[in-house]
Amino acid sequence: MSLTSDPPRGGPAVPPAAPDAAGAAADEDGRLTVVPVRHPWRWLAVAVTAVLLLQFAHGLATNPGWEWEVFAEFFTAEVILRAVWVTIQLTCYGTALGFGLGVVLAFMRLSASPFLRLVAHGYIWAFRSIPLIVQLLFWFNLAYLYDEIQFGIPFGPGFFSFDTMGLVGAMGAAGLGLALHQAAYAAEIVRAGVLSVDSGQLKAAASLGIPRLRQIRRIVLPQAMRSILPNAANEIISLFKGTSIVSVMAIGELFYQVQVIYGRNGRVVPLLMVATLWYVLLTTVLSVVQHYVEKRFAKGATP
Repeated sequence: MSLTSDPPRGGPAVPPAAPDAAGAAADEDGRLTVVPVRHPWRWLAVAVTAVLLLQFAHGLATNPGWEWEVFAEFFTAEVILRAVWVTIQLTCYGTALGFGLGVVLAFMRLSASPFLRLVAHGYIWAFRSIPLIVQLLFWFNLAYLYDEIQFGIPFGPGFFSFDTMGLVGAMGAAGLGLALHQAAYAAEIVRAGVLSVDSGQLKAAASLGIPRLRQIRRIVLPQAMRSILPNAANEIISLFKGTSIVSVMAIGELFYQVQVIYGRNGRVVPLLMVATLWYVLLTTVLSVVQHYVEKRFAKGATP
């Protein structure tokens, strides 16, 4: 009697194994042959998408309605460059003032004082409820309600005053409206980032006698920035494109200036492409900056 598990010599040949669920099959020597999985529908989707992209590119190059010569004439025109600079200024004002006030509102909402929490919640509720265009028009017409703004004793005599018309012009009203509107969203972004930090770290820092302000500056904010930055960058990009709404105030930002030009020469499509490409370029720059800032604050959190 044989004690080996090998089949007897001269016996029938063992047929090759059928392919398993993973697409592998055994050959005559018993080795596995890997059979690649085919994806016909994936290749069909790639082919259809490539054809559509080529058709779109062909239309851009051959359709005379795009009027690329008009686009090239106005893309770097001085009036357009000035309008781009105004758009950048409005974005910077709205971002700096909005997030500065947003940080204050976020910590008011996290405060132990019910009154401060109520005030911050009311501000956020109001400015997220009112459309931005209504807020801009309200600040633009502030002089209709108040001829001058006085500074002095509350409910008492004023020491000095400012003319409202001269203090809040069109550009000031636009920057103020964008900043106050942005602050409501920035406050929620910052609050969510602070809440994402484990509260046990604050308790440990407090037990070591670290002052409260240093806890926030050196422990909470560096970790919270990892959660804050992606949402904050999205808000800044939205604000940059949202500056086009100030065209209702006749401010010479990019979209308003494009409207003025095509209202004179009737070249609507190429002028809209001028604005579109400038928005795309500046948004791309902001996205690149976002990438490197996020990479810096992600040190130690990612391999």
